[in-house]
Amino acid sequence: MKTLSRRWRASAAVLAVALVTTVLSFTMLDPAGAAPLGAGSYATSRPAGAAAPVACAGISANPRLYVTANAPSGPVPTNDWWSSLLYKRDNVGCQFSAPLHAHPMSFQPAADGLGVSYTTTATVSGTPTTVGEYHYPYSREFTLGVDGLASPDVKVDGWSDWTVSPYWSGAGRTLRTTIGHGLPFVYAQVTGGDAVLSFPSAPAVWVNSGNRVGFTMRGHDYVAFAPTGATWTVSGTTIRSTLAGRGYLSVALLPSTTSTPAAERTALADSYATYAHRHVTGTAVSWSFNQATSTVNATYSVTTTAREGSGSGTVLALYPHQWKSLAGGTPIAPTYVSARGPMKALVGVSSFTTAMRFNGVLPEVPAVATSTGADLTTLGGLLDQVANGDPMAGVGNDTYWTGKGLGRAARLAEIADQLGRTAQRDRMLAAIRTRLTDWFTASTGKTQRVFAYDAAWGTLVGFPASYGSDTELNDHHFHYGYFIAAAATLARFDPQWAAQSQYGAMVNLLIRDANSWNRADPMFPFLRDFDIYAGHDWASGHAAFGAGNNQESSSEGMNFANALIQWGIATGNTAVRDAGLFIYTTQAQAIQEYWFDSSDTNYPAAFGHSAVGMVWGDGGAYATWFSGEPEMIQGINLLPITGGSLYLGYRPSYVNTNWDEMVRNNGGQPTAWQDVWWSFRALGSGSGDAALAALRANPGYAPEDGETRAHTFHWVRNVAALGTVDPTITADTPLYAVFTKNGARTYVATNVTASPLTVRFSDGRTLTVPAGRTATTGAFTWSGGGGVANPPTGEPSNPPTSNPPTSNPPTSNPPVVSNKLFVRSGGALSTSAGGAAATVTLPAANGNWDGTPHNPATFALCGLRGPVSGATAFSLQVDAAGAVGQGIQARVSYDASGSGTFGRTETYNYFATDPVVGTEVYTQAAGLRASTGTLATMTGGCVRLELWNAIGNAPTTVRVDATASEGRQSTVTVPFTLS
Repeated sequence: MKTLSRRWRASAAVLAVALVTTVLSFTMLDPAGAAPLGAGSYATSRPAGAAAPVACAGISANPRLYVTANAPSGPVPTNDWWSSLLYKRDNVGCQFSAPLHAHPMSFQPAADGLGVSYTTTATVSGTPTTVGEYHYPYSREFTLGVDGLASPDVKVDGWSDWTVSPYWSGAGRTLRTTIGHGLPFVYAQVTGGDAVLSFPSAPAVWVNSGNRVGFTMRGHDYVAFAPTGATWTVSGTTIRSTLAGRGYLSVALLPSTTSTPAAERTALADSYATYAHRHVTGTAVSWSFNQATSTVNATYSVTTTAREGSGSGTVLALYPHQWKSLAGGTPIAPTYVSARGPMKALVGVSSFTTAMRFNGVLPEVPAVATSTGADLTTLGGLLDQVANGDPMAGVGNDTYWTGKGLGRAARLAEIADQLGRTAQRDRMLAAIRTRLTDWFTASTGKTQRVFAYDAAWGTLVGFPASYGSDTELNDHHFHYGYFIAAAATLARFDPQWAAQSQYGAMVNLLIRDANSWNRADPMFPFLRDFDIYAGHDWASGHAAFGAGNNQESSSEGMNFANALIQWGIATGNTAVRDAGLFIYTTQAQAIQEYWFDSSDTNYPAAFGHSAVGMVWGDGGAYATWFSGEPEMIQGINLLPITGGSLYLGYRPSYVNTNWDEMVRNNGGQPTAWQDVWWSFRALGSGSGDAALAALRANPGYAPEDGETRAHTFHWVRNVAALGTVDPTITADTPLYAVFTKNGARTYVATNVTASPLTVRFSDGRTLTVPAGRTATTGAFTWSGGGGVANPPTGEPSNPPTSNPPTSNPPTSNPPVVSNKLFVRSGGALSTSAGGAAATVTLPAANGNWDGTPHNPATFALCGLRGPVSGATAFSLQVDAAGAVGQGIQARVSYDASGSGTFGRTETYNYFATDPVVGTEVYTQAAGLRASTGTLATMTGGCVRLELWNAIGNAPTTVRVDATASEGRQSTVTVPFTLS
């Protein structure tokens, strides 16, 4: 989650010391309630008036209200796939939880037991060119319960790395179940009555023999296993068993389908039966880093308890990022459907191991093209513009915006160091040191720039908080990742400040809060924000949504992981470094699979997008919490751009795919977050020079809030020279990268130690790196030169005048012979009408968006030529059906040269629709609400129409693709004499 109200305007030894220091701090509180930690300190209570974490109905006391005495002691997990069991948010009576999407099954507790769902058909909304989403929603197929159970609530009786055990007690009955990621079994223990499976309609029973009953619901095959000697009774919509008085059972979901032969289904049931009474009672991950081969190995282990007989092992279903990196073991052929793509099952295992290549990170990309000549002059001028002032000026005072400012300063310090500009570097470092030291010092009455520890919830919250980081425990890894990354840069140049006896322990405290690497941490849960089995972070703390938990900015999660690597290396803490390597490498794979689906195998076909803005427990969305603009929907998973962003370029062809979708859906080049997009595009196959040309052609762009012109020029200019990331080559140090351009490789490595370092690459190449420096080797091929136009020093005599075309540019129809354009499906405007009338849906406003595009449908056409003539006109066939209080609004924008900058924008008053089924005509006669810029002669330019609901709580439609004979065509007449 980023949050519901997003922010955008537009080593073992070291570990032991840290933990001892922390424990001692509890006995050293000063009268102001501040706990010293090294030279720093944190508050032991919230500042006056500050908000606390909130559970159901405003309860902010203790999440252990919803935990049994059997559960593990210590801090509870708060940001997991099952965390709504603890918060109980959005539940009437604060009793149960939102749906729990474990995969392959989903669950929802109720008074009579555990509801079970397996959804294999996605629900898709939107179109491939508009805001939309897909979900595999919870839909109850049966409830596993106890006869007569009427529990007033459900509590948490235990948890492990990727399982949870809900517990019910009522009317003299109890039920305890264990569910988890990758478990095709539900394990249960009951007392006080028969075990009952209840169904919304009669199931199709295909076997009922001894202790086994097999049944089908909605085409999905299950087998329930009672103890040996017990039987099942089937009656209408219930199946029950006395369990022969032994009180345990399991229910397995089989990976069979309606086309699976009966014999094969029976064989699957027989195979699973071996493990039916070996209940999973624990799960744990362990990881290690093989530096010689740059490989992160992670072992996922399960503990089982045999309820009868003996033996171990179980059935585990693996996500795509796991089975594609599996080191040993062969999954069975049938697969499960999940919101993350096909899951493959290993049968009879107690563990499995993944081996993932780590392709390196850097403090910053090397200055291979900006260290001499005109480029150095250009970069130096840009650096002067920001580095001679206060880099923290103008940033917000909360943890997120402070973090953005710290990240900005750290990037400038790294660049200044590469250029030998030590005064500017030290000015940036001083700003970082001052701000971090302030935040890392608690004192009497301090309410701003202070971290406070909440023992009830086991969390550290920075105040001022933002975006639910206090009340919902949202986004801690996002916010604190920036702090840790800046501290890592500072640590390289000021190791004394970063010592544990000084402020290093406070940095470790932030790490431990967001993702503690130590299972025995007395203050924080193990890996709070990182879902170990799913392979990625969750941003939301409470997870109380019907679609499960969610995360938007996977890239800010990666910023946190990279920060751990950099900090661990800079301070010699291999435990932190390796935790960062595990999170970084695993999540880089997960992002390729679930945020990007770069193999095009995981999203449902009808979804049509090549990326999502956010991942949900039961699906994904081409959307954000804060904007419907394609640049932001896709761009939120790109920023911040740092030396840890190279994972974005592991698949250069996909970079182009992602870029092309943004351009297509945006109706042209990016107009927001242009610097982030050019930096990303530079990583694409053959796209580096085009990214640089676009940067040079748009000197007046507005930097994204965490960026500077100096850093963007440094990144784009140097990546364009280096080429694409080459993930086939590894090195025996974590701080490295390999690039390829025109068949020539460039090898890069950074040495943060005080002695020279020889780095060995997997293809036999070696590179000697001086102490404290970054070194490169290889041939550079470069065309072009110069920098951005502000300052205009060193520009080539013939710079490009426009952006080179993308590999899939917006449709253009030259020659254009009419200035009347037809609104077409697929986000197009065209000089020709469609072939059959259709509609495009505009999502409900659910708020007031008068004058501000919100989840707009966008239509565009490029390649227009001709002088200005006349004024904009439009005739749009719109309909709100029977909905009342709706208002549809239009904005028409013109980009005269196709450069990506819209020089003229016209926003019209919204059109109040009637509640009668049938289209109405919305025209320019509604009146011009606002306009910016002026019209100019079209020289290969673009026009863009945006339509959205400014007010109202229902979706509306606009008619598109209508033929002349069908009539009621939606058109836009542009103010140009086109040719």
